[in-house]
This record gives sequence, C-alpha cells and structure tokens, in this order.
Amino acid sequence: MAKEQAGLPENRFFFTLTPDTILRALEEAGFEPSGHCLALNSYENRVYDLGLEDGTHVVAKFYRPGRWTREQILEEHRFLADLRADEIPVCAPLELAGGTTLGETGGILYAVWPRTGGRVPDELSDEELAMLGRLAARIHNNGAAGKARSRIELTGGSYGLGPLAFLLEHDFLPGHCRERYAKAVREVVDIYESLREGVPFHRIHGDCHLGNLLRGDEGYFFLDFDDFLIGPAVQDVWMLVPARDTEGLRARGVFLDAYRTFRDFDDAWLRLIEPLRALRYIRYAAWIAMRWDDPAFPAAFPHFGTVEYWENETRDLEEQLRFFHENTDGLPQGMRRDGPKEEKELSNKDFFWDWEG
Repeated sequence: MAKEQAGLPENRFFFTLTPDTILRALEEAGFEPSGHCLALNSYENRVYDLGLEDGTHVVAKFYRPGRWTREQILEEHRFLADLRADEIPVCAPLELAGGTTLGETGGILYAVWPRTGGRVPDELSDEELAMLGRLAARIHNNGAAGKARSRIELTGGSYGLGPLAFLLEHDFLPGHCRERYAKAVREVVDIYESLREGVPFHRIHGDCHLGNLLRGDEGYFFLDFDDFLIGPAVQDVWMLVPARDTEGLRARGVFLDAYRTFRDFDDAWLRLIEPLRALRYIRYAAWIAMRWDDPAFPAAFPHFGTVEYWENETRDLEEQLRFFHENTDGLPQGMRRDGPKEEKELSNKDFFWDWEG
C-alpha cells in the first residue's frame, strides 16, 4: 500500500479547502470560473463541480496528500490517455495551463476533468453484460501493452499484510480479536499468494464496481481510476459481476464469453475471486483506519472501531475462509478442508469501495 498520511501538514489544508482556494486553483490552471462551486460525494479525495463563465462545467479533484506521489498520479493520467487514444470510453483529465494534467496548490495535487452526465446502473441485462465484457477486455489489452512502474501491485503484502500491520501497530483491534483476525488475514494471504502464482499481472482499473460506471447518451464509460494498479484481470471481472449465487455465476459467464472475443481468459484465474474478496475486506478496514484523523470519516463510519465492528470483521474473514475450504476446487494440497458447502450472504461491503454517488 502506498505510504499513508496521518499527521502530514498538508492534511490540515486538505481538510479545510475553501471555495476561494478551489476557484483560485482553477484560475491558475487556465480556466475562467463563474463562482459556482458544489462539493460532490467522495471520501477519498475532495471533488467539486465548478461552473465556468462560458456556461459549461468541469470537475476538480484534489488528491488526498500522502496517498499517491506525483509520478503515481501522472501514471494514472497516462493510462487514461492511452485508453482514450485507443477509443475506449473513459473519463480523462483535461490539460492545464503549462501543458500538464496535474496542478498543485498549498501542497495539494489536483486535476480537472470534464463533467460527465449519466446514471449508475442498477442491474445489467445480458446485452449490457456482453458489452461490458468486451469493453473490459479492451481495457486489459491496453493495460497489458504498457507499463506503470511506480503504481502498486495487488499482492498479499499490499492488500493484506501491510494493512494488518497498520491496524496492529496503531491498536485498532480489541485484544480478544487481535490474534483471530491476524491469523485469518495471514491465511487469506497464503491462499492468494499460492493461487496467483503464474497468473499474468498488468495495468487494471482495480476498483471496477458499478459505482464507477455510468451510462450516458453514447453508452457506458468508466470513471475513477484513482485505485488503478498492477494486478490480475479477474480483479476487475469479479467487481463488475460480484455475486456468487446461481444467477451471479450465469451473469459472469455471459460477461466472460464476450470478454473472450477480444482477450483470452483462463478459467483457472476464477479461483482468485474469493481470496480477492477477502483481501478487499482487509484493505477496506485499514483504509478507514488510516483516515480516521479526517473529520469526514468518524461522521461517515460511526460504528468503525467498536467491539461489535471488529467482531463482525473477524467473523466475516473466518466465514470467507470456511467458504474457501468448503469449495476446494483448485486449492493447493495442504490448504484443503472437508465440510458442507454453505452460501454466505453478501453485503454492500463485498461490492463497493468509495462510492461517489
């Protein structure tokens, strides 16, 4: 995980961004703001809808300090530029004064984006699943053709052991959950690391849930590559079609049939879905913990850090591990357990990360 930011001096400025500061940054970037400034829903960054004198609107994203370096953000922008050049529908940043896509004010990095209209899909028809399967394959073809040398890789360390170390070091876990939670995290990481051996890694969206997908007049397009990383294609696949009941598996089959018209996909990679789902639980909890000094987070997550919260998180990981071992196809010898199969009820946490609805 990228170095996180509690206590950085820029954070105080970030937490208290004012309309004057935002509008001044827009002017310095070469735009002519009208004065309209509306904060949009985003926990991770600060995002604003800004009106311009010509009657159009743009969206300015001020990046949370300490999360990504300048080069890591520019790699996000280059990936988006690559995708746009390949005529793949994504929302890419606008060029600022001076020819860059990344500005800075008060130590805060920011970018300006076109405002995009559309709606978040509630559910997908088979036709839409097929269209998105082809689109995801094209994104992955482009991702595999280029490099991102400073972005993180989706490993057991970055998504499991690193977050666990932060939680333990800062005493977020109550005493009676510490060992159980840590044991479950380490087992998830061992399974994932074993199963990912030989699976190709390349540039992927990384946070490809339906909340980062809009449908406008010209069809679907992807938003918010803020979490883009180097990882397996199946990460984007399971997040777009996350359910694991009978209908969910059928929908995933429709998606992958269409995906394979543009790019190969080995069914063996599907074994990574449940470890990846568990790693997301772990990273999500640490994501909240690392931002607990941000006044927006205690208000948004009032139950975080309670005994009940950590008991539920620990139980979720243990239940996820039971699901692994009761559905043993493809698990390495020595990691298999026998037992009855039981479907775990999924919650929004299984599907979404930083919903910007």
